[in-house]
Amino acid sequence: MIKKKKIIVAITGASGSIYAKLLLDNLLKLSSQIENVGVVMSDNAKEVWRFELGNEEYDNYPFTFYHKMDFNAPFASGSAKFDTMIIIPCSMGTLGRIAHGISNDLISRAADVILKERRKLVAVVRDTPFSLIHINNLKIVTEAGGIICPANPSFYSLPKTIEDVAQTVVNRVIDLAGLEQESYRWNEDK
Repeated sequence: MIKKKKIIVAITGASGSIYAKLLLDNLLKLSSQIENVGVVMSDNAKEVWRFELGNEEYDNYPFTFYHKMDFNAPFASGSAKFDTMIIIPCSMGTLGRIAHGISNDLISRAADVILKERRKLVAVVRDTPFSLIHINNLKIVTEAGGIICPANPSFYSLPKTIEDVAQTVVNRVIDLAGLEQESYRWNEDK
């Protein structure tokens, strides 16, 4: 029997709300593999979601949402045993705070907990180009055990819509989280 996952989804104010929406949609479909999903959004994330997607549908998901300053959230402590944290999209400001151990909100505190407990942190960074500061922060988080998964779509599955293109990134994130899914696999049919 596969152990069900406890997942934190953090959504920051970087552009790329479509990635967060598709991840939440996919987690609903994969609910048989998941024990718990806790979601925390920055204020900017809500604003960017409204601007990019034209709605406030983040309020409609049946997951537990936590305020960005709620340090009583279970995943603010390692004792809650959340397996995986996915920051999607991950702003460079958030990544910088994580890289330097600045736990000034629930997102950075949860990431700090995940890293100190040697659990899985997936940061879906969306910024481009990278400055040397960004590159150094990416290196620090990687050396601390985090996985940097840039929001770089693939095209070998021949996506037809913007959602299809964004889904190629989300499929990689779901794989990195250790969840089983049906998705395009390079040359599997040959």
